[in-house]
Amino acid sequence: MSFESVKQLVTDDLQAVDRVIRNRLASDVVLVNQVAEYIVGSGGKRLRPLVVLVAARACGSKDQRHTEAAAIVEFIHTATLLHDDVVDNSSLRRGHDTANAVWGNEASVLVGDYVYSRSFEMMVALGSMRIMDVMARATNRIAEGEVLQLMNAHDPETTEERYFEVIYRKTAQLFEAGAQIAAILTDSSPAVEDAMTRYGKHLGTAFQLVDDALDYRADRDALGKNLGDDLAEGKPTLPLIYALKNGTDAERAMIRNSIEKGLVENLPQITAAIESTGGLAYTARLARQEASLAIEALAVLPDSAYKQALRELADFSVDRTY
Repeated sequence: MSFESVKQLVTDDLQAVDRVIRNRLASDVVLVNQVAEYIVGSGGKRLRPLVVLVAARACGSKDQRHTEAAAIVEFIHTATLLHDDVVDNSSLRRGHDTANAVWGNEASVLVGDYVYSRSFEMMVALGSMRIMDVMARATNRIAEGEVLQLMNAHDPETTEERYFEVIYRKTAQLFEAGAQIAAILTDSSPAVEDAMTRYGKHLGTAFQLVDDALDYRADRDALGKNLGDDLAEGKPTLPLIYALKNGTDAERAMIRNSIEKGLVENLPQITAAIESTGGLAYTARLARQEASLAIEALAVLPDSAYKQALRELADFSVDRTY
């Protein structure tokens, strides 16, 4: 089963999510509609809502509440993108100009706030305090993750431990919450809910590890963003942390200086250093371990095409090139 096959498996659900997104984004304020439609319509893998949909089906969902839940997760992700691009001063995402590059930082921040608040209106409509609790906590931790990442910026002393704390909060947390609420919506047993929570956490961690590696080895057009953005923002991601620990004195000095000053002039040499020290291979190995843990968590589920699709999403998270 391929990634496209997974999407085909839940085609009707994905179409329903698209309808929910457009209906819920509607606003009397024209600029809100323009910015929100731009960011939602600019592509992307829609992996987070896809996890919710497939997980809910794997847990035996018989109604359509999981499509609302998937849209909620996508809204929270969309809001974080709008805010992140302002914080990072990014100009390219998913192969398109970022919303802040088109409309300015003020509009991006304010529309991000709108999307956040709309997602919580939708949570209320689902009528589940447990889902409200999970999603409120997740949103809070995502914000903490962004602050922690800001604290790590331009700091070459950032450890692997600090790095993993950031990616858990800013990325894996939303995957974890999405898989967990799929189990909650289907009234799954505590064992199944725990398994889906672990699945989401490990899947999200694997996804972010690969994302950070792709910033040093991907094709710009395929990736849909500028290569070296992490370096320009002074982000000490795992490939850099590993190279900084294992490189030559000259390589370490170059990497340290580039992190501190956000320099991309030496990107080719830094990429070569990451490759020669095994930084990319190390990151890929840890990503595969996380994906394996995600797949192991699925053992509690009965066999089905949806369970197999969850396995495929874990494999896709580490095998992808974009």
